[in-house]
Amino acid sequence: MRNKRIFTWLGITFIITLINNGCTVPHLVGKTENKLVPASYYSSQDSTNSAKSRWKEYFTDPYLYALIDTALYNNQELNITIQDIQMANNEILARKGAYLPFVSVGGGAGVEKVSRYTSQGAADAYTEIKPGVPTPDVLPNTYVGVFASWEVDIWHKLRNSRKVAITNYLASIEGKNFLVTNLVAEIARSYYELMALDNQLEIVQRNITVLTNALAIIKQEKEAAKVTELAVRRFEAEVFKTQSLQYEIQQKIVETENRINFQVGRYPQHVQRNSQNFNQLVPTKISAGIPSQLLENRPDIRQAELQLQAAKLDVTVAKANFYPSLNISASLGVMAYSPLYLASLPESLIASLVGGLAGPWINKNAITATYQSANARQIQTVYNYEKTVLNAFIEVANQLSNIDNLEKKYNMKNNQVEALTQSTGISIKLFTSARADYMEVLLTQRDVLEARMELIETRMMQMNAVVNTYRALGGGWK
Repeated sequence: MRNKRIFTWLGITFIITLINNGCTVPHLVGKTENKLVPASYYSSQDSTNSAKSRWKEYFTDPYLYALIDTALYNNQELNITIQDIQMANNEILARKGAYLPFVSVGGGAGVEKVSRYTSQGAADAYTEIKPGVPTPDVLPNTYVGVFASWEVDIWHKLRNSRKVAITNYLASIEGKNFLVTNLVAEIARSYYELMALDNQLEIVQRNITVLTNALAIIKQEKEAAKVTELAVRRFEAEVFKTQSLQYEIQQKIVETENRINFQVGRYPQHVQRNSQNFNQLVPTKISAGIPSQLLENRPDIRQAELQLQAAKLDVTVAKANFYPSLNISASLGVMAYSPLYLASLPESLIASLVGGLAGPWINKNAITATYQSANARQIQTVYNYEKTVLNAFIEVANQLSNIDNLEKKYNMKNNQVEALTQSTGISIKLFTSARADYMEVLLTQRDVLEARMELIETRMMQMNAVVNTYRALGGGWK
């Protein structure tokens, strides 16, 4: 009895030693994210934030409103992302089922011939199933039962895996929101670009008319021997150049329309718009708020934060692989060599209940590598989060500066256009009175065309800067 107790304690000690050895986890150094951001943009403490406005309130143009609304239903990339969200949701259901018991119901039938020269065959040869009924050489078998298996989630490995799936699902939603933000901004930018191209085309067509009239004057002056054939040819070349610019703009209009059509999810067609008085559009006054609001408003920052949470949970799951797991299996049913005896209870009854505790001991390279990789991914997501926050702040700072400088640039360009427009009439009068060379008229016409085109482009840049700032602040997805 004493020796039996000694061997029992030795066995228990050996098992505990194995478990302790298996539970040894390598020490790894993690990294904590830095969530600090500057207190303000350019010393402004106003917390009013345009990103809190819904896009339906921010973009008041009815044609632009209709385009964005259609795109949110028909855009293929957005619909693909929505299916990714559904797959992420399905992953939650799969992870939830992993820590619940697996129960199956089944049955089967078969036949077996055991050699008489085995222990089972020799025992069957001298065994009667019932008095006067020997065990047959070929033994059929039929069974019906319920079978269950369950990994007891001692270390919350399976539950944490489900939390990872939930967090990734939430991150996929934020990814969709970020896509919506970019989609809204891209459509608005393309729409303003289309309006600007319409106005530039109108300017070019007006300039063609002006140059054609100037060419007629030059031809009259040539007939009067006041200018040479060179002046006529130079003006003709300028007319042809401006006409070629007209076709270039027309092609840009087609491409911009089709870019919008692609985003809206439809085949090429005319994009409804009202481009009149585009140059008189007043850019929306935008309020940037304070930088800490980016953490709440920007979907890409919230997505990066959720990915960071998932990565931390992955480290916990990988760490749990070093600990022993407890598996329980059970079965209950009936079995007989003939279906007629399946209902003969308790003789046909079969039942089992088995529990096993097992953990890694000697070769732990695979789980160590998995654990180290999970930790490296967690550090990687920390850097990705910090990069996303930094990028968001810089985007806002750049756009706020851009809005201010574009406003000043537009004012200067507008002054330039007014001065050149006045000089156009003056140059023609001076030319007709022989007080100016034809090249002065030609260069003045060229300068005023370029200035007007640049003025329209500057207005477009102003409108796009407002859109970009709204997007950079995190607006457009609500």
